[in-house]
Amino acid sequence: MHLAADDLAFSYPGRPVLDGVSVRVAEGTRLGVVGENGTGKSTLLHVLSGDLVPSRGEVRRAGDLAVVEQELAVAPGQTVGDLVHATLAELRAVAAALDAAARDFDHDTGDLAELTAILARAEHLAVWDADRRVDVALSRLAACRDRDRELATLSVGERYRVRLACRLAERAELLLLDEPTNHLDTSGIDFLTGELVAWRGGVVMVTHDRQLLDDVATEILDLDPSMDGRPVLYGQPGYLAYRFAKNQALHRWRQRYRAERKRADKLAQVLDASYEGLSDEWRPPKGSQKHRRATRARIHVKAADRMIQKLEAESVEVPVPPLQLTFPELPAMSPGWNPADPVAELRSPRVGSDDAPRLDLPGTRVAIPPSGRLLVTGPNGSGKSTFLAALAGRVALDRGTRDVVDGARLGVVAQEGPDLPAGAEERTGFDEYGREALELLEAGRLDTDHLVPVAFLGLLTEEDLDRPLRELSAGQRRRFDLARALLAAPHVLILDEPTNHLSIDLVDELTQALRVTPAAVVVATHDRRMREDFEDWPRLELAG
Repeated sequence: MHLAADDLAFSYPGRPVLDGVSVRVAEGTRLGVVGENGTGKSTLLHVLSGDLVPSRGEVRRAGDLAVVEQELAVAPGQTVGDLVHATLAELRAVAAALDAAARDFDHDTGDLAELTAILARAEHLAVWDADRRVDVALSRLAACRDRDRELATLSVGERYRVRLACRLAERAELLLLDEPTNHLDTSGIDFLTGELVAWRGGVVMVTHDRQLLDDVATEILDLDPSMDGRPVLYGQPGYLAYRFAKNQALHRWRQRYRAERKRADKLAQVLDASYEGLSDEWRPPKGSQKHRRATRARIHVKAADRMIQKLEAESVEVPVPPLQLTFPELPAMSPGWNPADPVAELRSPRVGSDDAPRLDLPGTRVAIPPSGRLLVTGPNGSGKSTFLAALAGRVALDRGTRDVVDGARLGVVAQEGPDLPAGAEERTGFDEYGREALELLEAGRLDTDHLVPVAFLGLLTEEDLDRPLRELSAGQRRRFDLARALLAAPHVLILDEPTNHLSIDLVDELTQALRVTPAAVVVATHDRRMREDFEDWPRLELAG
């Protein structure tokens, strides 16, 4: 057993994050950890690695530990070569220990068990192959191979790939990964998948990548709320088995909640009827005996008490089930449009200089018809986000043309979220949504008959919408960005990496909605499962 943790709990000041988490990770276990933003996935990794001390419970580890967090703190002057050297130094130390033990071994008095243990460790780590393994990992993950390059000059994604390559080459007994596919292209994900499936130790990976879970996970720990308030471990391998089991559990939860609400309503009706029966306006029938009113009142109260006791005894406190996406009915086109004409199109677009264009598609026409679909794919740096921004009119073209039908409404979800106006961070979600609706109305870009109320969508609770935007988590902000894109019931939805920061539950619901909505949809995504779900869509493949 490489890792064992029982009934873990952890709280930040004034806010509980984890409660009742138990995990077991043995050799060959590849545990996927899923859940909404804010449910404590990254916190759990920090607790399991020993960086954070749980407020309850205990973590036991055996063997070497390697952790790959989402961001890498860089020391001044630290280079790619420094990370690679640290990786190889540990492996070479094991090789040197084996050489020394073999050289000094006395066949008459030596400890054979100790020598065998050192040899087994060296073989497990494949220390003789370490240099080649690091180079292969750097190359396959498209990481920087210039040993003299300072890490501070690399992007977050580039630094992540360098460190991931080093950690994979180390072959630790226990590997903890936080969103390992976030900064990888298809080739890099394929390499990572192969490495994890062949991993000889244990793996714990926090991920929203449904395909990675399907390809790699032997079991899945879901930190999202459940009916009993505790995390749920789904012991079947793969995402599809997890999805089926969770859907069944959510169905039972919602059924139980509706039944309890009906029971509570019935109890309230009984109480109301009891109070009405005892009101001052009640009078016994004419000619009744003198004490009949009091007697009947006592009987009435006793009957009501028995009914209330029965209902309360049968009732069970069931928490409110999680939100479910209610996607609005979006329009395909407006009256007077020619269905043969595209709603939006780009011709020969180029953004940026001739020497270093961010996007350059000479001789290319991309037309989006009413109810049309387009999937934009390509490696990192190929210009997917620039193309979507050009189509949305958010960046100027240095060459080419952009045409949009008069009156067409576009809803856009950018990869990193929009820049909000000054003071918006202090406004609540309700207030900011209302402010934007008024702006769109004044600009003539909102049809009041198609206004989509933010609370209707099931993306955020009313409690969250009453909080300042600065208090929302990354996942909640992403949900709010999606709500803003739907506000005016757009004719065209343009979504750049829509799975970023969203839970896999919501991604599944959104995928199904995008397939059937009457509006036109343009999506750029690195999510392999979403690309597979949209494989029948027209595709624009951008070269790197």
